Amino acid sequence: MSEVDIFKALADPTRRAVFERLADGEKNATELREGFSLSQPAMSQHLAVLRSAGLVAEQKSGRHVHYRVNPDGLAQLHQWLHRYRAFWPQRVDELKQLLKEMDQ
Repeated sequence: MSEVDIFKALADPTRRAVFERLADGEKNATELREGFSLSQPAMSQHLAVLRSAGLVAEQKSGRHVHYRVNPDGLAQLHQWLHRYRAFWPQRVDELKQLLKEMDQ
């Protein structure tokens, strides 16, 4: 899995909403579908994309499958964001300086 896979998975608003629901705790596919106008196969497809990106893990218990957020998938995203975090303070300072110069 790569950062590209993670961003592609989260680019879809439905998958983001599913991921956010899972952030509240473990759920099965039926619970995840509540409030969505999605068929069971469509939800399964969204969950498969999230799983393949490493963002969601599943646990089978008999006939039931429970899904939860996979913290390791988020760790990779956090590392990617951390690389670019260093650029922002300097950019904000430069913007402040430019705005100050424009005011004078």
